[in-house]
Amino acid sequence: MKMRTFKRHFGESIKSLRRNGWMSVAAISAVTVTLILVGVLLSILMNVNKLASDVENDVQVRVFVERKTTKNQQADLKKKLESYSEVKKVTFSSKKEQLQQVVGSYGNEFKLFGGDDNPLYDTFDVQTKKPKQTEQIAKRAKGLDYVNDASFGGTSAKKLFKVVGNIQKWGMIISALLLFVAVFLISNTIRITILSRRNEIGIMRLVGATNGFIRWPFLLEGAWTGLLGAIIPIILVDFGYIWIYNGLQVSLASTSYQLLTPGTFLAEIDLLLVSIGIIIGALGSFVSMRRFLKI
Repeated sequence: MKMRTFKRHFGESIKSLRRNGWMSVAAISAVTVTLILVGVLLSILMNVNKLASDVENDVQVRVFVERKTTKNQQADLKKKLESYSEVKKVTFSSKKEQLQQVVGSYGNEFKLFGGDDNPLYDTFDVQTKKPKQTEQIAKRAKGLDYVNDASFGGTSAKKLFKVVGNIQKWGMIISALLLFVAVFLISNTIRITILSRRNEIGIMRLVGATNGFIRWPFLLEGAWTGLLGAIIPIILVDFGYIWIYNGLQVSLASTSYQLLTPGTFLAEIDLLLVSIGIIIGALGSFVSMRRFLKI
């Protein structure tokens, strides 16, 4: 396409947006609302996936050592646990250390359970090379000497992953419905443009204008609608996410769970919103041209 021709199509697409007035505003507003919700859903879904991954990687096997086990027996048990090929790391935690954690979390009244009155167990925290191996190691650990019990956080993790799956599924369904509404409104806007310019289009055909020459302004108009509709969502999603991120970082600072850092994450979201806006705008134009522009 020659530069002069492209400039002509570019100018016609801008004129058409102005000419349609409130219909263009309605279409841009539909894209704006759609992309705000899509941006929010994407931000939630991507962070839920990140947190789910953190939880999965944080799942460990906790092996409870029998109370009267000697230090040599504990050392033998640790060696046995470390000998498993699936095990990455084994960490010992005494019942005294665990009681201190309880006191720190729930108050000094739990100091009454110090010394021989301590009801807790010495434990080994076993970190596996892959999160899925925790259940298998927990079952094997239960059969070892000097082991009272062994548990892992897999049940809670499985429930979390089920919730994540439901959020992903419904998020995709809602996003698809919103995109469909935006495409429909853009298609109607382009249809009005085509009908209002049918005489001009007829003359262009008579003088030999190619199909592409006639269609390009409408395609660009749809793309403009999508692009303009992406501006406000980008601003709101970026500022909103940074505000929420700064607020939650204080609460998450003491945990191993973190939200996605704004920098690269927001750049990806912004690019995605612009791309989605342009695509649904062009798609709306294409649908309308196929139905109402018989070339």
